[in-house]
Amino acid sequence: MNPSGPSVASRAFQARSSALTGAALLLAGLSLSAPQRSAMSAPSSPSSTRLPIALQAKTPASGKYWVYIGTYTGAKSKGIYRFQLDLATGQATEPELAGEITSPSFLAIHPKGNALYAVNEVSDFEGKRTGAVTSYKLDPKTGQLQLLNQKPSEGAGPCHISLAGAGDHVLIANYGAGSIAAYPTQADGSLGAPTAAVQHRGMSVNRQRQEAPHAHSINVDPTGKYVVAADLGLDKVLIYRYDRSKGTLEPNDPAFAPLAPGSGPRHFAFHPNQKNAYVINEMLSTITTFAFDAKAGALNSLQTVSTLPDDFKGNTSTAEIQVHPNGRWVYGSNRGHDSIAMFSVQSETGMLTPLGHEPTGGKTPRNFGIDPTGRFLLAANQGSDTVTVFRINQDTGRLSPTGTSVKVGTPVCVKFLAVP
Repeated sequence: MNPSGPSVASRAFQARSSALTGAALLLAGLSLSAPQRSAMSAPSSPSSTRLPIALQAKTPASGKYWVYIGTYTGAKSKGIYRFQLDLATGQATEPELAGEITSPSFLAIHPKGNALYAVNEVSDFEGKRTGAVTSYKLDPKTGQLQLLNQKPSEGAGPCHISLAGAGDHVLIANYGAGSIAAYPTQADGSLGAPTAAVQHRGMSVNRQRQEAPHAHSINVDPTGKYVVAADLGLDKVLIYRYDRSKGTLEPNDPAFAPLAPGSGPRHFAFHPNQKNAYVINEMLSTITTFAFDAKAGALNSLQTVSTLPDDFKGNTSTAEIQVHPNGRWVYGSNRGHDSIAMFSVQSETGMLTPLGHEPTGGKTPRNFGIDPTGRFLLAANQGSDTVTVFRINQDTGRLSPTGTSVKVGTPVCVKFLAVP
């Protein structure tokens, strides 16, 4: 790819912001044309379905998960959608509109399963240059969402959301503003006033895409002491000390982990061993492996590998990265190459060995999700309006299509909740 300019599959935030500026958030009851919905189910025979005992314990009694899909709204989407995934077959039910709202591009579900949170990726909310964050009451039995409240996101273009402190605080990354924020969750699941708002500063080498900070994700470490924010515009993963009792975010020492100039760090994932972490670099289509010092909150780079085949010459960029629940494999999505890159994890060092690539069966896989049992990976193909279900081989970590594809307009986030 050409790192000096944005690719056709890269983030087009400025264009989306212009289209959304001045638009009020669409709440339930407003009328938009809905896309046609259907799901085709024809699961293939897995080469290995054996699960480790630790993951078998996560299988819900119902054998099913609710799958919630965040989208960009428009002609084909009205907001948040949900469907059920059958863990025995890989089949999916028809998707239903769960919450009507503008561009809920990333979602997070409270650990108790009673609330769902969404960023609204807009640049104007209540007359101010900011996006929004929305809270919903969630009924695990029915999958229904009930709007609780909304807050400004403390910056334009919020694009990522996560939960910290066992659900005590919601964390937000604002791509357009290059900032992050934290909000307390109330007893009923609603959001309180922000307890932290931090503005990133600086730039990096690509003057088209790195002319300013662009916070692209925010995650809490497994110990709950540190928060990391990958900033595409700075070529840094910034590190903060998180105070669970106050909800504050203070710069750590060291304050960041640097990436190669022009990398464009996007999404981040900790390994369950609490010793390693990974960042996927959007602009150079690479993954960097870190050693993580949980006491000091330090990230030290160990390795950077390509997410692409050696012979690929097309225009592409990366998006999502996730670690399999058993810690043996890491997956990353390529937009343009339209594939999931698969890697095995070296047990001693946490470094990655390429396993190959699996086409996502659609265009622009902006996001994907791995169900908590580790059986299936669901790829959200933003450019072809499909969520494709893959079975994960429990011996090799490789993906195989199940034949199940769910039609959802511009899907960009996948989250799971056990059906009781």
